[in-house]
Amino acid sequence: MLGVGVAIAVSLAVVFMSGRKNKTAEAPVEAPAAAPKAAPVARKTGPPPPAPAAEPAAPRKAAPTPTASAPAPAAEAAPTLATLTLESDVPGASVFLDRQFVGNTPLTLDKLEPGSKRLQLTATGFDSVQKTVDLVAGPNAITVRIKEVSLRAKVPVVHKHAMGSCNGTLSATVDGLKYETDNKGDAFTLTYAQAEQFAVDYLKKNLQVKQKGGKTWNFTDKNDNADALFVFHREVEAARKKLADGYTPAR
Repeated sequence: MLGVGVAIAVSLAVVFMSGRKNKTAEAPVEAPAAAPKAAPVARKTGPPPPAPAAEPAAPRKAAPTPTASAPAPAAEAAPTLATLTLESDVPGASVFLDRQFVGNTPLTLDKLEPGSKRLQLTATGFDSVQKTVDLVAGPNAITVRIKEVSLRAKVPVVHKHAMGSCNGTLSATVDGLKYETDNKGDAFTLTYAQAEQFAVDYLKKNLQVKQKGGKTWNFTDKNDNADALFVFHREVEAARKKLADGYTPAR
């Protein structure tokens, strides 16, 4: 029984396969599909040349950092008092300011009121020196020369001639004597070395000047008074003595 069944099944299968082949032969043959276009092949190229290196830019100067400006210094107040620095050519001279002893040279005085002051210096063996000084607010520096001689003396005189007389002015400086008059023949200028005689006769009220190897002049006072002639003579002689002692002439 089993073999019969197998034979039947085989027969059925053969019949089925034969029918299928016929159907396949009858079907129209389809044209083959067009082959797809080949994609363009990218050409292999080398890497692009490197871009030229850019030149380094010049370094830029850094802008200065703004700094806060320092505050302007406060203006100093103008001094209202005076300072006096005093020196002398004779160290240790005593100093009097407005008749008050203030010390010995050299010295510095401060907190003085500005204005006119009377200054006097004295030293042993020397004449005192007196002068008026004007102090200003702030520093003042003064050098006083004790060993210095100055002379500016003059006196109106009458020159007696053998006949008549003429009026003029007799003056003296550290350089010598000078007589000025409208009578040019009597005028003169003499150094002390050129004067052989310079003397006053108080009783005769006469001042005589004699040039070495030259002329003689006799002077009187127009008021017939010898006082002015005497003072003039004394001042000149005092200056001449200082010059002989080595004092510095002040011109």
